[in-house]
Parts: sequence; C-alpha cells; structure tokens
Amino acid sequence: MFMPYMKSHRATLDRELKKGSAELLVLSLLEGRPRHGYEISQMIELRSEGAVRFNVASFYPLLYRLEKRGWIVGRWVEKAGQRRRRYYRLTAQGKQTLKEQQSTWLQFVAAMQRITGLRHA
Repeated sequence: MFMPYMKSHRATLDRELKKGSAELLVLSLLEGRPRHGYEISQMIELRSEGAVRFNVASFYPLLYRLEKRGWIVGRWVEKAGQRRRRYYRLTAQGKQTLKEQQSTWLQFVAAMQRITGLRHA
C-alpha cells in the first residue's frame, strides 16, 4: 500500500542527490585532463557502477552552466574519421571551486557518518 509513495519518494531523493553532486562529479573528472561530454557522462556511470546516470537533456545543460560560470572552458576538436567533439577543461576558478566543493562534501559525509553510525566498508 505504501509502495508507490516509497518509490516516488526514493526517485525524488535520488534526483536531488544527483542534482546536488553533479557539479562535483564533473569538476572532479576534469581535474586530471580535458574530456569530452560523452566521456564524462560514461565515466560517471561506470565509476558509480550504474548508480548515477545522466540523460543528455540534463547533462549538456549542466556543462553549459559550468562553462558560463567560468569553472570550465570547452573547445571543439576535430579528428580524422571521428565526429567533432567539445573537450572541456578546468579553469583556475574551476580548480578553486572543486577544492571548496570537495571540502564541503567531506564535511557532509563525515557528519552523516557521525549521525547514522554508517561507515564505508
């Protein structure tokens, strides 16, 4: 009887968690080297073992927002035999934002662990 509520509640929670962590995920994956959008989304899905997925309708607008904020910069690259791709890299402001978001998430996770008693296995 409560299943529909639980399903919709979980979907809402999952959506909010993803929304709140999306910037950190993208910035983290760009820390090492420039990547194109599809590669970033695939890495998120692979590293999360399928737990976090973005659809095109929400992922590319996220990249555009990050670029508009000055945290990443993109450039089009054409390679023989491949379609044109936009590669993104972190800016100095993006690197600073990443450090701040990492610190915030570490504090949040530590607080959640203290409250719930859960620890990473």
